[in-house]
Amino acid sequence: MAANMYRVGDYVYFENSSSNPYLIRRIEELNKTATGNVEAKVVCFYRRRDISNTLIMLADKHAKEVEEESETTVEADLTDKQKHQLKHRELFLSRQYESLPATHIRGKCSVALLNETESVLSYLDKEDTFFYSLVYDPSVKTLLADKGEIRVGPRYQADIPEMLLEGESDEREQSKLEVKVWDPNSPLTDRQIDQFLVVARAVGTFARALDCSSSVRQPSLHMSAAAASRDITLFHAMDTLYRHSYDLSSAISVLVPLGGPVLCRDEMEEWSASEASLFEEALEKYGKDFNDIRQDFLPWKSLTSIIEYYYMWKTTDRYVQQKRLKAAEAESKLKQVYIPTYSKPNPNQISTSNGKPGAVNGAVGTTFQPQNPLLGRACESCYATQSHQWYSWGPPNMQCRLCATCWLYWKKYGGLKMPTQSEEEKLSPSPTTEDPRVRSHMSRQAMQGMPVRNTGSPKSAVKTRQAFFLHTTYFTKFARQVCKNTLRLRQAARRPFVPINYAAIRAEYADRHADLSGSPLKSKSTRKPLACIIGYLEIHPSKKPNVIRSTPSMQTPATKRMLTTPNHTSLSILGKRNYSHHNGLDELTCCVSD
Repeated sequence: MAANMYRVGDYVYFENSSSNPYLIRRIEELNKTATGNVEAKVVCFYRRRDISNTLIMLADKHAKEVEEESETTVEADLTDKQKHQLKHRELFLSRQYESLPATHIRGKCSVALLNETESVLSYLDKEDTFFYSLVYDPSVKTLLADKGEIRVGPRYQADIPEMLLEGESDEREQSKLEVKVWDPNSPLTDRQIDQFLVVARAVGTFARALDCSSSVRQPSLHMSAAAASRDITLFHAMDTLYRHSYDLSSAISVLVPLGGPVLCRDEMEEWSASEASLFEEALEKYGKDFNDIRQDFLPWKSLTSIIEYYYMWKTTDRYVQQKRLKAAEAESKLKQVYIPTYSKPNPNQISTSNGKPGAVNGAVGTTFQPQNPLLGRACESCYATQSHQWYSWGPPNMQCRLCATCWLYWKKYGGLKMPTQSEEEKLSPSPTTEDPRVRSHMSRQAMQGMPVRNTGSPKSAVKTRQAFFLHTTYFTKFARQVCKNTLRLRQAARRPFVPINYAAIRAEYADRHADLSGSPLKSKSTRKPLACIIGYLEIHPSKKPNVIRSTPSMQTPATKRMLTTPNHTSLSILGKRNYSHHNGLDELTCCVSD
């Protein structure tokens, strides 16, 4: 009964998916909706698997710095399995709130701030125990140290000097250690001091009557007198007495100088009504996190001013009224809720009764039989071959499964008991796989968080993508040049899934080469006689190239240079060089000489 009773402040597991690990949340409020259901307002905690790799590196760096300063068990003393499981116990606090149905609660857990004086093994020895030391902001993706850290340890202790012997003088400079502001052995009596304080209050009330801004804030005499009776006025009066060696006449003359009476204000008077409302709104959102209050709500105020106003605000009637209202709201809200144990079967269970094939992670076409473990694969976490219940885990194409114990560990802690091959690749600086295709595929699986088969299961090799190569024949290359009008390579490339009409290309090729349409292309090169070549050149004289002559100068010697003039006519419509230009068919080279 007590295990199923959940109260405000409990750390609980929430299930939002049948295959994903539980969410860890802290109950802040329990509200009953109009339909009668109970919703829980919770604070979110994140696991290492929920944040980016960059932030994980920062978290590991912070953990190493803490280990170097602490005197407890360091990570080097732990085994690989303990290091792996310890990462599952680390959480990251956030200030994000969300509302979840109370019926999704699956149990209680314990979350505590990392205690530096306690060994990290204590978290592994306890079930359902987690720790955190950093705060994660999901909106800006940052990690910060928790400001509520309890400073326990040798580096936070004060250095106590040795006790002075009798008659030994203190060589330290007292002015740097403390400042004297009051002497209890003064010549004035308590009655005389009280009378001087009354005079100081009267001067403060008169000064507020003369001040325009104060008369607007305190329009009545009672409000002005109450403001003049605050501690700031009394502190100023007592400090004035001490500075004038408890001479009443000299101290009174300082209270009322030539310019008028002295007006002393504290933060309660300096702040406006709008600033006070902003502070109350920020306090409701952030609590006593004064840095965030100053950054998001009151950036024009100093941190000292905000803290001083907070402790003065707690003495006002406004604070008392808000405290009463919150107490009344808390009385009307639920303080605890009973959630029965969730007993519905998980959809990931591997059995023949729920309609799923029993051959998950086993041979295709067979059913899983517990009495014969050879028909199925081993557990991906503990490598066990027998279990009273099996659960499918990971992507369906991987066909992995977990035993009942490892499945419960996966749901609670968000990982496997033993490190997988993908996690080993993240830790290793360089992969050992020689095949680059296998190495790239394995790194891609590790980046996406996909499970990779361990060596304890059969067929543990990674399933790589089969490589293929396009082999283009000489006839295909020739057809691309001959049948340009029908082929239209640019249009075909824009629609890669539309088949090319090879019959039309073949018909065009047959028309142009009718004599070779039914047989493979066989060309025999016959060398023409020299007389035919000379006759052809006489009939078709070659064009003279354009010769560009440059005047000799002192800087450029008269030497022959080969210049290539760009053929702008060979550019395509899109301004790109075509096939002929790239293959040197349209290049024009001219020889430049003096």
